Parts: sequence; structure tokens; C-alpha cells
Amino acid sequence: MRQGRTLLLLFLLLGNTYALSQRYPNIHAIPFFATDPQELLEKGDTLYREAHYMDALPLYEQLLGHQGTDQAHVLKKLSLTYAALDQTEKAVDHIERYFMEEFNPSFLLHEEFDTIRETPEFKELQEKYLPRHTLGTFFYLYVALIGLYIAVIINFNKEVDRIAKLLMSSFIFIHSFFIFHICLSISNYQYEFPHSYLMSTSFSFLYGPLLYFYFKRITEQYAFKKADLLHLVPTILFLVYIIPYYAMSGSEKLALMLTKAQEGENPNDSIHLIFIVILKLSSLAIYGYFIGKIYLKSKSQKDASLKGHLWRRNIYRIHILYVLSYAIYGILISHGTSSGLFYHSQVLSMAMMVLYIGYSANVQPNVFNGTSIGNHPLLLKYKKSGLTESLSIELKYNLLTLFNEEKIYKENDLSLETLAKRLNTTRHNTSQVINEHFDMNFHELVNKYRIQEAKAIL
Repeated sequence: MRQGRTLLLLFLLLGNTYALSQRYPNIHAIPFFATDPQELLEKGDTLYREAHYMDALPLYEQLLGHQGTDQAHVLKKLSLTYAALDQTEKAVDHIERYFMEEFNPSFLLHEEFDTIRETPEFKELQEKYLPRHTLGTFFYLYVALIGLYIAVIINFNKEVDRIAKLLMSSFIFIHSFFIFHICLSISNYQYEFPHSYLMSTSFSFLYGPLLYFYFKRITEQYAFKKADLLHLVPTILFLVYIIPYYAMSGSEKLALMLTKAQEGENPNDSIHLIFIVILKLSSLAIYGYFIGKIYLKSKSQKDASLKGHLWRRNIYRIHILYVLSYAIYGILISHGTSSGLFYHSQVLSMAMMVLYIGYSANVQPNVFNGTSIGNHPLLLKYKKSGLTESLSIELKYNLLTLFNEEKIYKENDLSLETLAKRLNTTRHNTSQVINEHFDMNFHELVNKYRIQEAKAIL
């Protein structure tokens, strides 16, 4: 009975050997009966070095999944072997499996992959994992660094209300931090820094509250109450949900991102992405509505300065643009789209916000106070002026025409009175237009143009 079983087992083994020999006709002597995996691995490596790829392949396949061998090494060899045999799909599949064992994107640069490097499958793999530097990545990094710098420098401006600058600096910080996160994502550096996974997502429900209270502060001089802490409840609840992900080790986060990438998803997206997008969009829309009410109310105030009004208007419009672009982003990801201009429109609108605030911080830092700019010493005397906004702008352009085209500053007897007559308005209105639009008095404006003219002559 035992002899019969032994003969049957021997027959089966010989049958398997014959089948393999038919599949790989050039196969060398392979120790199929060897029990030491190391011997199989050494034999396979020897055959691979001798370019006997068809002979090495079954040995590597036999070792795949064996606990006693270095799986990363086996998967590397399998991917290289399949590449040498021009089997691109299998090579790509084993490369991704290798990355799960040992993430080393530089492996894609191996010269043995040159035979399949131009195939669509391998190009897609390179775009997915290799670090890349494009105009878009440099632009996002540039904007993020500007925003982080502005977020810090605003707080050193002693002329801006302390609460207002804290709210605005926080607002610009989370924008910049998000853009920096996107920069890591599209450049594939999120794999190099796995702890960047969802690093900016925790701020998802702070955009609306920060801008809302900033508008209330600069238009109403709003003083915070304990009840206002309720606006932080969505963020706190979301942190409770997301902290387990932050608590994961770097290797666990990397494995999670690689799994998402292999399944065709964005590595940085949360598992419940659609649900989070809906909640964030709802928050942005609700706060956008209340911010709009504050803006329209401040717009009707007669004593509000022109610059303060323009500042609030532009911030509000860019925020609404972000809400709309984020809605487009939500629609796209719900249909499986994760690239393209419309997909990145939300990031571009955030970049616009950062750049505009950065420009304003450089050109007119006091504008962060909103309506408080109307308390500037030069403007106090015009608080009860009857000069409307439209007339003020019209007089400004008429004044520029007199100075730039007619060069009225060359007249020796030029005075505020004569300038007012040329503008067909009062002396008071003329002085107000110069102070509001040029931040200087009449004599400083005239001297400025005369100095420029002298420089041109010289």
C-alpha cells in the first residue's frame, strides 16, 4: 500500500516536471525537489544573470509567497524578468507588489526596464510614483511659501487690530498649508513623507468661521463671546474622526496610500471622501451666505472708506469663487475624475486668495483693519463729507488726466484752488480725492510729478 502511494506521488511529480519542461523548453536542471528556498533563489539569480529568463521565471514564481525568502528581492527579480521577456503588464503588476514590500521608486529607473519604458502601462507607473517637477508644482510651492510668510508677517503689524490680524493670518495659513499639501501630492513626494497623509484635511471646517468672524470684526468691531466656540464643534467632531489616521505609523500610512494608488484613487483622499466634501461644501455655502450679508451691510455704510470697501468686496468674491470651484470639484470626484483644470480649480482659487492678500499686505497693510482705515488722521476730516464713491472715482481719473496728459504740474502758479477749478469741484473735495486715492497731500503730489519730470529731463 505504501509503495503504491509512493509511486503515485513520484508519478505526479514527474508529470509536473514534464509540464514545466513543455512550458519552458530551454529549462536547465532545476532542483524541484530541493527543500532549501535559498538554493532555489541562488539558482534563479544565476539563470537570470546568464539571461536564461525563461528558466529563471518558474523558480522565482515558486518562491513567491514563501515565508522563508526575501519577498522584495523575489518581486524585483520577477518584474525585471517579465520586462526582459517584454511582458509589460506582468512586469508592472510585480513592480507595484514590490512597492508594497519595499517602496523604492528609483527602481523604476533600472536600465533593464528600457525595453518597456515607452509603453503606456510603464509610463503611467512612472507618473504615479516617480517624483516629478512641473510648472504646476513650482507654482503651488511658490504660492504656499508666500502665504506662510504673509501669515507670519501680518502679526507684526502693530497698526492692525490684534483680533483681526489673528483671524486673517489663520485664514491665510490654512490656505497656504492646503496648497503645500497639494504640491506634495502632485509631485509624488507624499510617498517620501507619508505623515503628510490628510495633513491639511483637519482644517476643512475652519475656512468659513475664520472669514465670517474676520468680517464681523472689521465691520462691527465684534467682541467674541463664549457661545462663539460652538462654531468649532464641526472641526472638533471631525478631528475625533480623523485622529486615528494621524495616529497611524509612517509605514501604515504609506501602505494605505499605495493601496489607493494601485486601485486608481488619489493617494491623499480620505476613505469617506464624498461625505467629507458634502459636509465641507455645506459649511462653505452657509458661512458664505452670512459673510455676504455682513458685506452688503457694510457696503451701505456711508462712512466706510473706499479702500476698505474694495478689500472686503474682493475677499468676498474670491471666497465665493472658491465655493463654486469646490462644488465643481465635488461633482468631478463623484464621477471618478481626479485630474484636469476644473479638478484643480479649487486650488487655483485658493492660490488667488493667497496672492491677493499677499499683494495687499505689501501695498496697503492697514487695509486688514477694514473700516478702521477710515480712522486714518488724513481721513478723519472727511468723515462727514458728501463726496460719493462714484464722484470720487471720477475726480480721480480727471485728476490723473490733468497730471499725466496736460502736465498741469508744470504751471508755477498751480494751487489747490486752481486745481479744484480745473476739476470743476470744491477745494474740499479735491483735497479728499488726493488723500484717499494717493495717500498724500496736494503739495506732495505735485512735487512727486515734478521730480519725475526732472529725472526724465536729466
